[in-house]
Amino acid sequence: MDLEKGPREEPGGEGRLAVALRVPVRIVVLVLVVPVRMVWDALVVAGRFLGDRMFRPVGRALLWVGRAVLVWPFVALWRWVLVPLWRWVLVPLGVALRWLGTVLVVVPAAALYRWVLTPLGHAAVWFCARVLTPLGRGLFVVPAVWLYRWVLTPVGHALLWCGRGLAWLGSLLVTGIGTALYWTVRVLVVLPVYAVWRRLLAPVGRALAVVAREVGAAFGHAWRIAGYISLAVGRALAVFFRWTLVEPARWGYRTVLTPVGHVVRDAVLRPVAEAARSVGRVTRDALRSVRVTARQVRRDVRRALGMPAGPAGIGRRERRPAGR
Repeated sequence: MDLEKGPREEPGGEGRLAVALRVPVRIVVLVLVVPVRMVWDALVVAGRFLGDRMFRPVGRALLWVGRAVLVWPFVALWRWVLVPLWRWVLVPLGVALRWLGTVLVVVPAAALYRWVLTPLGHAAVWFCARVLTPLGRGLFVVPAVWLYRWVLTPVGHALLWCGRGLAWLGSLLVTGIGTALYWTVRVLVVLPVYAVWRRLLAPVGRALAVVAREVGAAFGHAWRIAGYISLAVGRALAVFFRWTLVEPARWGYRTVLTPVGHVVRDAVLRPVAEAARSVGRVTRDALRSVRVTARQVRRDVRRALGMPAGPAGIGRRERRPAGR
């Protein structure tokens, strides 16, 4: 672990400050960052496990439920209700309304425009061109031209000359006032602020920039080193749990439980199964013998009492002479 690794500074005030701050800052930041990085790695592992085992299946189930509750009903409504309604009801209704609008509104409006409004407009244009235009020229245009040429133009020239003189005087006053304000502000504000900036704020800012850069670099190095430490701790915990829990359990299962299970299976379960099967066979044979004996006794009793034998007995008596 090389805590001194980083960009080299030129010898000077800023470089000496960086070198003096680098090692203690990186040590302090490393001590602070290692627990945070380990907690972060643990949270990442837990988040991945929860995402793979819980959140993703739950999300898929919720997606399926959302489709079943929200998407599929609207799709069915669109496909089986709205589209047929639009195709078989609204479209013919729109065609009929368009035809009615054409017949009741468009055709009368076109006729009104063509046979009434157009002739009235032509008449109004002819009246304006033939009557109002010459009358307006005689009453308004000629006097207005004479007034503009002989009255307003000379007055405008005089006012323009006066305005130019006033503008020159105002510009002269503004220039003088601006120059005085410029030098006043420069002497009273700019030069003191510049001196404070150059002599105080700039060195302090450079020092703060060096400190911030070193702290940022220390956080970067500490985060990477904490990652390696967290990885090593995680592997050590995995090895510890493996050799304290997994391997003993595997050894016990393989060395103890498996042979015991085989012995129990071979010495107990199989003989018990064979005995059960034997008992079952003996029981079935005994039950079969009992049924045959009971049938024979019943037949003998019927024969002794002179009662006719059953169909099975008759069949047997009939088949026996044929066999003899």
